[in-house]
Amino acid sequence: MNAKIFLKFLILFLFSFTAQSVYSQYYPGSVWQFKKPSDLKMNAALLDSAVNFALKNESKTNYNLREALLTSYNNEPDYKIAGPVQDRGKPAGMILRNGYIVAQWGDVDRVDMTFSTTKSYLSTVAGLALDQGLIKSVNDRMINYISGDTFQGGRNSKITWSHLLTQSSDWSGCLFGVCDWADRPPKYSNAEELKTRKFLEPGTIFEYNDVRVNLLAYSLLKVWKKPLPLVLKEKIMDPIGASGSWKWYGYENSKVDIDGTMIESVSGGGHFGGGMFINTQDHARFGLLFLRNGKWNDNQLISKEWVQAVQQPSTASKSYGYMWWLNVDGRYKDVPANLYTAEGFGGNYIVIDKDRDMVIVARWLEPSKMGEFMKLVIKAAE
Repeated sequence: MNAKIFLKFLILFLFSFTAQSVYSQYYPGSVWQFKKPSDLKMNAALLDSAVNFALKNESKTNYNLREALLTSYNNEPDYKIAGPVQDRGKPAGMILRNGYIVAQWGDVDRVDMTFSTTKSYLSTVAGLALDQGLIKSVNDRMINYISGDTFQGGRNSKITWSHLLTQSSDWSGCLFGVCDWADRPPKYSNAEELKTRKFLEPGTIFEYNDVRVNLLAYSLLKVWKKPLPLVLKEKIMDPIGASGSWKWYGYENSKVDIDGTMIESVSGGGHFGGGMFINTQDHARFGLLFLRNGKWNDNQLISKEWVQAVQQPSTASKSYGYMWWLNVDGRYKDVPANLYTAEGFGGNYIVIDKDRDMVIVARWLEPSKMGEFMKLVIKAAE
């Protein structure tokens, strides 16, 4: 190979490397750029098939979400809706590669309830508290941070931040008028049977329970001493260019006295109403932040260490990290093990795919079809 040919190949290689670097560093501004799938080495026909699949497999969840909640949780003792609820929209979604939009469908600007996808936002507020030294270690006991009776008693006093973040605390008590035993109870003959259940050692068993998630939100409010939505807005949502349309609600009875000021303690989902009301584009920006290890442009908004931490399987469940769902044990068959997801009732998802530099957001997709949908998107990227 003569010098001229070698120089030509070197220039082409450097140009290709630079182009890939530019792609990997793209962050959307107020106007989000689209790219053709072919520009980002994706199969357009297969991508169209994935979008059509999402549209054809709409969630079976009632459009009237108040009725949907009352029907879904009618087995819970004295169940009631305490926070805001609104009717849901039609399917919507976005697929990002290298930060660019390669596909979207539905009304991506519509603000909808997102239910337990909120938990991943709540986890982020915990990560920010750790970054700023408000929490010294996730393994610290809650009783060292929260005064009063909340974490008093033998078992409750052993509970750590990590136990709450991994939904393995088995905390016993009542918060904002709902007791832990009344949330998603197993089969029972009467309420007394639930109240006298066998207690478990914190950290040993995964139990999905919104009362305890709300306890985490309450505890973070006590630590931050200001509204968690304000923390999220200032530290995360404004810097990533999110819209001003999202809201994060608590309940009609969830105001807490913080140094003489009554502040609403938000909920970690929509189980009793409330939680995050947000549009698809804002979800996608949030997902992109995690895809980029907590960095946005030149600013490290949340530590890379926290982003790594949320992806670690907990002792109680390999499928669950710090309020993100994991796929290490194959929850979704034939889908890469290192995907991680934020997930909510009715088919609300944010998927982080590091290997393919992709974020997938799906709203109101039938949950039983989510695995197949992801496989179609991944196939289009291969």
